[in-house]
Amino acid sequence: GGVEWAHAESLAFASLLTQGVPIRMTGQDIERGTFSQRHDVLHDVNTDAKYCALKNLRDGKAPFEIYNSALSELAVMGFEYGYSVVAPEALVLWEAQFGDFANGAQVIIDQFMAAGRAKWGQTSRLVLLLPHGYEGQGPEHSSARLERFLQLGAEDNMRVANCTTPAQYFHLLRRQALLATRRPLVVFTPKSLLRHPKATSRLSDFTSGGFQPVIGDNNAQQNAPVVKRAVLCTGKVFYDLSAKLEQEPNDTVAVIRVEELYPLPDHELMSALEPYDQLEKVVWLQEEPQNMGGWRYIEPHLRRLLGDRAALSYAGRPERASPAEGYATDHELEQARIVAEAIGETTRRKLKK
Repeated sequence: GGVEWAHAESLAFASLLTQGVPIRMTGQDIERGTFSQRHDVLHDVNTDAKYCALKNLRDGKAPFEIYNSALSELAVMGFEYGYSVVAPEALVLWEAQFGDFANGAQVIIDQFMAAGRAKWGQTSRLVLLLPHGYEGQGPEHSSARLERFLQLGAEDNMRVANCTTPAQYFHLLRRQALLATRRPLVVFTPKSLLRHPKATSRLSDFTSGGFQPVIGDNNAQQNAPVVKRAVLCTGKVFYDLSAKLEQEPNDTVAVIRVEELYPLPDHELMSALEPYDQLEKVVWLQEEPQNMGGWRYIEPHLRRLLGDRAALSYAGRPERASPAEGYATDHELEQARIVAEAIGETTRRKLKK
């Protein structure tokens, strides 16, 4: 059935440990994973003894540390940032129980992660794992505030990614650990995709290739002369869009995934659009409200890159003060509407007041 998200993470960690890269992870319920997906530490129900496979690798050459932390994001993220600065050889990761829990550590993000290199020449390869995605669970625990990190991105100070496949996550973690240029990495990790039947990767995806900042549409390229619309998106909403296109195929639409948002991969993005000579419109699709997510950041960049080649438009929720709807039925209506809008259809909105 393919390799799932948590399995890909374990493979990335194991491969790095056998190469001599120390790994340290902290976060709330991180040993098992907030969504019971990780299970890096197993507990004997009779003796309460603990076993961690990543600490017992036959060919392991470096230590693996993993600790469940207290509900104090400011303190824990601050400690891990400092650890990553003084231990540059280690891959240090902090995971929020839900992405919006990073709100409690905004001081560390603003003062140190984003500005530490510019102010003090202080470099870090700290990784933030922030579960993000709109699942109909209400405004809390939906958004990791992607827009805040994109607003902070400047002067090559960090990396921001929102992957769609386990293999992409695997290669992203390995790249972060092995790149000589140390920068913090913010990964918007999934929730429903952890067990989504479509969100799996083949072994060959791990043993060859590497992280792709942009993933083009191989199927659409076969019908490139008839493609009129390119939909750009990032993260979980890709699966909502692809499910719609599976049910109602449309040869005039190409779907392009932007897996790395900052630094924006200009060259790879234009290469993904290059096959479509008859392109009339480029649509940016996002789950988040218009004043959140990636739109405000990416719009001027896309206008610069596209020039007069194609019109640019937005498909997503309108501006809102709250990150997400409070009713699951409203969420489903909105999700269906934005996906239909992205491919050029219209739906009727009937939301609760």
